[in-house]
Amino acid sequence: RSSWLLLAPLLTPPVPVITAPPCSLCPEGAHRFQWIRNLVPEFGISSSHVKVLSSPAEFYELLKMQIRAAKKRVVMASLYLGTGLLEQELVYCLEEALEKSLQAKGSPDLRVSILLDYTRGSRGRKNSRTMLIPLLQRFPEQVRVSLFHTPNLRGLLRLLIPERFNETIGLQHIKVYLFDDNVILSGANLSDLYFTNRQDRYVLLQDSPEIADFFTELVDAIGDVSLQLQQDDTVQMMEGMVHPYQGDKVAYCEIANRRVMEVINSTRTRQELLHAKTFHSSQPGSSLLSQQGSQASGSLKPEPDTWIYPLIQMKPFGIQIDEMVTETLLTEAERDARIYLTTGYFNLTQAYMDLILGTRAEYRILLASPEVNGFFGAKGVAGAIPAAYVYIEHQFYSEVCYLQQQERVQLQEYSRAGWTFHAKGLWLYLAGSDLPCLTLIGSPNFGYRSVHRDLEAQVAIVTENRALQQQLHQEQEQLYLCSGVVSTSTFEQPNRYVKLWVKLVTPLIKNFF
Repeated sequence: RSSWLLLAPLLTPPVPVITAPPCSLCPEGAHRFQWIRNLVPEFGISSSHVKVLSSPAEFYELLKMQIRAAKKRVVMASLYLGTGLLEQELVYCLEEALEKSLQAKGSPDLRVSILLDYTRGSRGRKNSRTMLIPLLQRFPEQVRVSLFHTPNLRGLLRLLIPERFNETIGLQHIKVYLFDDNVILSGANLSDLYFTNRQDRYVLLQDSPEIADFFTELVDAIGDVSLQLQQDDTVQMMEGMVHPYQGDKVAYCEIANRRVMEVINSTRTRQELLHAKTFHSSQPGSSLLSQQGSQASGSLKPEPDTWIYPLIQMKPFGIQIDEMVTETLLTEAERDARIYLTTGYFNLTQAYMDLILGTRAEYRILLASPEVNGFFGAKGVAGAIPAAYVYIEHQFYSEVCYLQQQERVQLQEYSRAGWTFHAKGLWLYLAGSDLPCLTLIGSPNFGYRSVHRDLEAQVAIVTENRALQQQLHQEQEQLYLCSGVVSTSTFEQPNRYVKLWVKLVTPLIKNFF
């Protein structure tokens, strides 16, 4: 298990970069982003249904509260479930909710579906699998645990790479937590650090059945092409399904693509029909009686002022919607627009870097200082990862300076004693506006892994409502308040010293972290 095995992933062939097609945006406010609905479903909701959370503790308490209140479904997709006391309490909450459902009259209604990554969820003797097996044993008809295994980790590569390093090849990285019709989108995993002192982002979409249905179907689709955890801690594929690392890779990826795209396209069609129906019923010529009838029954919903677009990225399956939308947003951002972009792991793809350096908008990029990087103080080779990020950051900053873009593109480092930093996403402020009208929130880090290796999902939230725009603005300000602006002197500090071997190795392995 020597450190040379870090280079084993280089046996996998590189994936070509595909940039988004040109797309011109419409001129008016939030409506200029409606082109996104040509690619994905559009969900129009009231801004009163959106709540922005700010702290890990708030996120954890909300998870427990939502699990206890769930009547029909709990669907949780994450990289892994930790093994500490806080995570055990989450499992107890699930057990309590399932028990209550079991004791209710008639057949139990509550269904629990959990999707995790196979390699991360199997790490160590006590792991995500051992945490969840008691639920499977006690509630076999109500609980499903799916473990996604990347099709790119197979054959000799799978035999050679040891535990932990095997996670560099590809992961299930989506983080979505839904309870009946309430959905939490985040970049946070189900682990004690993310409940205490690891800063992330979290948005709750309340009473949003169509969005909850979409993410339920998406998790089901990925679950169907994943290994199913059994009560005896073995795993097996669903009957008739191609195996991710023992079966034919091309056939497996085609099936996975078909399952996921079916969810996206069928929901998109459904939402278009709903939109057309709502539009026609709101026209002056529509029946007054039918309008009065719906008002009397209380079914008339307020006009949407906020739109949710789910953006999916699964390059192993040939799905690259998030990449296309993100590149188009960066390409089309106008002069004097401001983009606040944040990532816990600053390792942008070449395409994103070129767009940031070559377009007209102002950029404020928030990243982790070495001390708040999740790998800071790690044992072995992993302990050098923060230094590799410093090296990548320094290279990018040097390019900004070379192009004399320091005023337009500014780097800021998050620093907070006793905390680590994991927040990701962006906020877009149109020219002349002091509030954002669009944010991206979810699992992608804007890096090579997010674009090419892992399964990712985030949502674009577009809003006309000033109160929600204010919430998003405050979220952005709160994160950036804990940061300092990067300058040339930043890299002259002793803690920014990067060893020669790290500089030599980083270009070879930067596509794996």
